[in-house]
Amino acid sequence: MLSPKTTLFAVLLVTTIGTAGIALPYPVLAPLFLDGPENALTRFMGLPPKLLLGVLLALFPLGLLLGSSVIGALSDQYGRRRTLVITLVLAAAGYALSALALRWENYALFAVARFITGLCEGNIAIARAMAADLHPAIDRTRALSLAMACAYAGWLLGPLTGGYLAAAGPATVFWAGALAVFACALISRLLMPADEPLNTNGNTSFVQLVRTKNSLALWREPAIRALALFNLLFTLGVNAFYEFYPFWLVEKFAFPPHQIAWNTVVVTGMMIATSVVAIPALKRRYGTQRLVFRGALGLGLVLVLLPLASARGSAALFVLIGVGIATVNGVFPAMMSERFEHFGQGRVMGLLTANFCLTSTIIALLGSSVALLGSHWTLILGGLLCIASAAWLARLQRHSETWPQEANAQ
Repeated sequence: MLSPKTTLFAVLLVTTIGTAGIALPYPVLAPLFLDGPENALTRFMGLPPKLLLGVLLALFPLGLLLGSSVIGALSDQYGRRRTLVITLVLAAAGYALSALALRWENYALFAVARFITGLCEGNIAIARAMAADLHPAIDRTRALSLAMACAYAGWLLGPLTGGYLAAAGPATVFWAGALAVFACALISRLLMPADEPLNTNGNTSFVQLVRTKNSLALWREPAIRALALFNLLFTLGVNAFYEFYPFWLVEKFAFPPHQIAWNTVVVTGMMIATSVVAIPALKRRYGTQRLVFRGALGLGLVLVLLPLASARGSAALFVLIGVGIATVNGVFPAMMSERFEHFGQGRVMGLLTANFCLTSTIIALLGSSVALLGSHWTLILGGLLCIASAAWLARLQRHSETWPQEANAQ
């Protein structure tokens, strides 16, 4: 039988490699569509490249939204390892199809492949749920914080690797993604414990499970909804930064892929350091809710100021952005897991992943339209959304003194 530490090691390794695979294309797509050659891919149906890129940026998280809303619940029912391995293999096939579409300059096929890949990459929720399942053998907050740190490491390694692999052609980046995700499937099969479904119900069909036990159904719960709305506003702001800072770096400073990648190294490096080193001490000093509030508010203010920065000054602000994102993400998932574990860790973690994906889709479509006026406006919009999330959390604390107790009682 595998020890909890071995399981956690496997979860962290899969999280790192899998997230790196997701992040590989990030520094590639913006230069390809904004500064790349005019061909059937980048000028599909004569549409503006920014809009074509916006659609692609929306399709992947849309797939993630649909996948994460059910994959976490499916793992509660059918077992974590089985569900994870199957979806990882399918995601690897999606990356391979994306590489072929790029080689053939087929925009429609590329869009379909990105959607399918996103649908299967909704398995991110399973890794989080497995980390939470290790409690009390391994402290839940510690396990989830380490999982987030590894996710940040993936966001660091992925764009950095993708930025340099782009020199060999965009298709090479997606072939590398396919290999990385397939490696995750092998690791999951070999190093993760055998399945023991958490919720067995022989009378529940697959279709019924998807319809009634998906993560989005948790929005019906009042206590969860109060916190999920904060998470929705915050992730809207974060995704406005994630998805459009490459636009801004290209538009304002004409950065090539490898320079975009190094800016990503700055922000994700600070996210890793904050998660591993600072989060426990900050939580002890400020408490969970105050820490989340300050992180969201601080991030919003920095994003509003970012468009005013020079190329060198932006690197300093990227440091602060990394601290703000890690502060909220290092504490909030553990808070949700502790309060609502009776709904199933897969469903709860799936809700957070689904929120992230839903906001990615919304901001990709909205942001690409706003970016037509200037990419800096999308960053300002992201900052205002983070500030709005902090205001909502403050309102909950100010006008509902029993809110934390009510959340525990649901």
